[in-house]
Amino acid sequence: MNAVSLKKNGAIDHNGKGVASDILSYLSSQIELEDGYTLRSFFQMLDQYRSLVDLNTFFPTYTEQYRICPREGCAVGAPDYLEFSKTVEMIGFPEKRLEIYNSFSGVHDNEAFEIRSLQLESLLDLPVKLGRLKHVIFGDSVDIFEFDTVFTLFEFIDGIAWQLSFHLTPAQCEMRR
Repeated sequence: MNAVSLKKNGAIDHNGKGVASDILSYLSSQIELEDGYTLRSFFQMLDQYRSLVDLNTFFPTYTEQYRICPREGCAVGAPDYLEFSKTVEMIGFPEKRLEIYNSFSGVHDNEAFEIRSLQLESLLDLPVKLGRLKHVIFGDSVDIFEFDTVFTLFEFIDGIAWQLSFHLTPAQCEMRR
């Protein structure tokens, strides 16, 4: 499988050279994240490769929200880092089925948690890491098997977009106390 490296400045490299155009042909490539890659790096990638914004309905809104955030210092809150991972879950009741999904979560003290209550501006400068594949059998959350895995560029982009659409609430919509 071809691999691309996602750089902390938002650039994408293939075989040590920057990808300048035809980014869509790399969507099936395996990704590696440069040390220091953050959620801000992800949005910088969307700015550099504008055709990627068209992959998800939510991106125009989130790129606008990203652009009004401070240029640095956006790493407040509980997470030590953000993790992109994959889960394969075998379900046996009421009918047998297999679900495969990606997650984008905050991690603090090796415990993953949802980021739905956190604003984009508090997550932008947190490191992003690629997690492992979790295999859950018949809902047994105690004996979860974990495996090394790979992620494609498309999975990464679409998975983060999907998670942000559920987990981030614009500041004007938050309930105030």
